[in-house]
Amino acid sequence: MSTANPLAAGKKRIIFCDFDGTITVNDNIVAIIQHFNPPGWEAIAQQVLDQQISIQEGVGRMFRLLPASLQAEVVDFGISNVRIRDGFEELLAYCKEQDIEFYVTSGGIDFFVYPVLERFGIDTSHIYCNGSDFTGEFIEITWPHPCDEHCTNHCGMCKTTIMRRFPADRYERIIIGDSVTDFEGAKLADVVYSRSHLTAKCSELGIAHTEFETFHDIIADLKRERK
Repeated sequence: MSTANPLAAGKKRIIFCDFDGTITVNDNIVAIIQHFNPPGWEAIAQQVLDQQISIQEGVGRMFRLLPASLQAEVVDFGISNVRIRDGFEELLAYCKEQDIEFYVTSGGIDFFVYPVLERFGIDTSHIYCNGSDFTGEFIEITWPHPCDEHCTNHCGMCKTTIMRRFPADRYERIIIGDSVTDFEGAKLADVVYSRSHLTAKCSELGIAHTEFETFHDIIADLKRERK
């Protein structure tokens, strides 16, 4: 973590939290594609993991394998499949109590991200995710939050673009994530809470991070940081 004390410098704390595999225990995009199992999706997923194609291209191509006529089934599965990680509600309560801004920055898709987070009272203005279009023959993913001029990764939903809207001289930027999609954001953050692939990436390149299993771990660490 940063050796500076952003709180002493009068910075406002802000959290950027991933959704799939972070707020949720499972990765919903992968679960949806696995469940409906269209031919050819495994090769596309592997190309994304191997960073041979961008996340935007990979996710777009995988969903394009699914007929739009499956909308009801896909939406229902996407919502019902979600399992929330322990301590999420408590983290939101802690953020409210401590006046920490909380944003969801997700490569997930609106048709399951919005309904799930609505239960927790998170306003859609604090949720950044990808969109969906079921009007054609196949499902199309839309990209309302593209990369700015500082990012060339074709993220789809660019987390660093969102983070740059909150300047480092005014905010203590905290990122919570689990995936390689969170790695560029981790490079910009003052504090990184990581799981899974993000932990491996941060360890590999020497980015300071704190591992977590539940949001209770993060709450405990945030409380220690205040002391």
